[in-house]
Amino acid sequence: MATAQPTVLLVDDERDVVDVYALAFTGGEYTVLKAYSGEEALEKVDDADIVLLDRRMPGLSGQDVLDEIRNRGLDVRVAMVTAVDPDFDIADMDFDTYLTKPVSDDELRATVDELLTLSEYDEQVRERFAVAEKLAVLEAEKTENELNASAEYAQLQARAAELDAKSSETFGSMTTETFEKALSELDDGTNTE
Repeated sequence: MATAQPTVLLVDDERDVVDVYALAFTGGEYTVLKAYSGEEALEKVDDADIVLLDRRMPGLSGQDVLDEIRNRGLDVRVAMVTAVDPDFDIADMDFDTYLTKPVSDDELRATVDELLTLSEYDEQVRERFAVAEKLAVLEAEKTENELNASAEYAQLQARAAELDAKSSETFGSMTTETFEKALSELDDGTNTE
């Protein structure tokens, strides 16, 4: 999926925000697409590798856009970039990472680079990363009592444990040589799966 020059789609209903974010990606390493509404984002998403998506927009919200991206089955990584403080409802959202505004240029670039790397791994690894991101966001924002009382948080913890167990089974059944070969293929980009 990731091309020699990755394409980043910046989506926010505030034009100034999109234009400021675009400055983080100057220098020719990225192709930048801009969208100022959910509708415009859906017109351009087919050409994107990474989407930086505002959550709260008039018309089609970021959640609506995210749902449509996933319904279309597009192989694109999505970072929610929003002023909306995360709550337990994020447990059901199918994003890859969640950034709370304001965000720096360095944070935007690091997020895009991380998501581009993530796109090279299989779906199970991507899901585990997304679950870990949700847990980390909630743990940073909620008290221990709130976490302990949340069914959504408990479900995320259970899913993380389930994915960890699957990974352990997969890696446990590999010979040392097979495991090292798989890692080297991931590192040098020769993995053909």
